[in-house]
Amino acid sequence: MSDYRVLVSCPLITDDIDQYADLFAEYNIAYDVANVDQQLSEDELLDIIDKYDGVLAGDDEFTRKVIAAGDRLKIIAKWGIGIDAIDTDAAADHGVAVENTPGAFNDEVADVVIGYAIMLTRQLHHIDRAVRNGDWICPRGVSLAGKTFGVVGVGNIGSTVAKRAHALGMNVLGNDVRPFPESLKSEIDIERVDRDELLDRSDIVSLNCALTPETRKMIGSEELDRIGETGYLINTSRGELVNQPALVDALDSGTIAGAALDVFETEPLPADDPLADFDNVILGSHNAQNTAEAVSRVNDRAVQNLIEGVVEG
Repeated sequence: MSDYRVLVSCPLITDDIDQYADLFAEYNIAYDVANVDQQLSEDELLDIIDKYDGVLAGDDEFTRKVIAAGDRLKIIAKWGIGIDAIDTDAAADHGVAVENTPGAFNDEVADVVIGYAIMLTRQLHHIDRAVRNGDWICPRGVSLAGKTFGVVGVGNIGSTVAKRAHALGMNVLGNDVRPFPESLKSEIDIERVDRDELLDRSDIVSLNCALTPETRKMIGSEELDRIGETGYLINTSRGELVNQPALVDALDSGTIAGAALDVFETEPLPADDPLADFDNVILGSHNAQNTAEAVSRVNDRAVQNLIEGVVEG
């Protein structure tokens, strides 16, 4: 009989978890794989959490109530970066470790941000759709070189986005509550400004910050007005950073030129969501981090975090 039992609930690792079976067995850990599409709800976790010493989690709802019910719980090993679905104060109160995998997706997410910027400004998505339909359109785009790129959240991913924007010949502005990484300041000329100035001056705004009480719905009607009718918004971080109804209004009125969104308030995005009606919006599926190389790296790190937390916790 195994000494420990863990739950694997992150959909991005469930198909690959059996390759770690020997490693789990080495530490006498049994594992269960949750039947999950996106994330487990509070109620779903409450039904099962008392059976587990650890969880390899996705965006599951680890509320205070769930954590308190985890009598055996030692660790929540988050697959990926964002831990906003975990009540970290409750975890600390109950002696439950919370570990994630920071820095794991810097290049991958930055690639998608810049890809979105090029698609929006050159209307590549319009051209693709038109040609597929037998049309031959040649819309006049906007050059990126010489334009201003604003990065809100200059951490690991934001720094990588800034470097890529700089490499394209763009002027880069940054906003963060923390100091910029010294390595970034030594590599590129990035100007630190407050958020309002960044929105006023940027042709493209990329959101790369964590979701906190302070950043929730940080982009609303006033902020979209600042971005303006020639500006674009890109969000690959968390959907709740943006007031989605306000964004719909801004797009409908032409307040901003367009947006690219990999994340939403509700995921998956409902088929009847008004965002799907705009030609100047590119929609993603919370997939910016998803490459074979990145997933393999994060799988290894998350499993190691889980095992260490269970055995040593």
